[in-house]
Amino acid sequence: MTRRGQTGQPEAFRAAVEAMGRATVHPAIEVGPIRPPQKLAPYSYAIGAEVSHPDDDQVPEQSDGDAFGRLILLYDPDGDEAWNGTMRLVTYIQADIDEVVAADPLLPEVAWSWLVDAFAGREQELTALGGTVTATNSVRFGDIAGPTRAHQLELRASWTCLTDRVDRHVEAFAEVLAYAAGLPPDGVADLGRRDR
Repeated sequence: MTRRGQTGQPEAFRAAVEAMGRATVHPAIEVGPIRPPQKLAPYSYAIGAEVSHPDDDQVPEQSDGDAFGRLILLYDPDGDEAWNGTMRLVTYIQADIDEVVAADPLLPEVAWSWLVDAFAGREQELTALGGTVTATNSVRFGDIAGPTRAHQLELRASWTCLTDRVDRHVEAFAEVLAYAAGLPPDGVADLGRRDR
């Protein structure tokens, strides 16, 4: 595992990690470092993000609107042929969605467009973008906590970063998480959720 600020790290990797820490995200999203996966690259760093639950220190047992994600930075100074570069970003996002949204056949295309548009809006240089979008429907049986039916959206993606502005990639990731969670744009009140 590679830790932030660890000595002996290549300058490009250290700069990328520092840039990740400078990202500005939606105020309802909490971001912090998490343990990166092992053995995927010589150097790695990861952040986790989740939509916070306002007005309460406890998350209700059956809360709707839970959304979280992780973004992993992989760095190989020798480059990787499959990456087309030296720096790869890998993300996973999961968000609870309602039944109507889960049943929409265009949901995968729409969710993927959130990611593509988030990059385009920041004019980010990247290559080798690929991933999957999955809508899942779960039915709970027997003595198990939670709603009888639950619906989630999962987005998995990876891409090669061609710029040192990794903060913009974190911001794009957080923007997709905000869309998936149904958060209103920063500075806009959500009048439909006054009970929260």
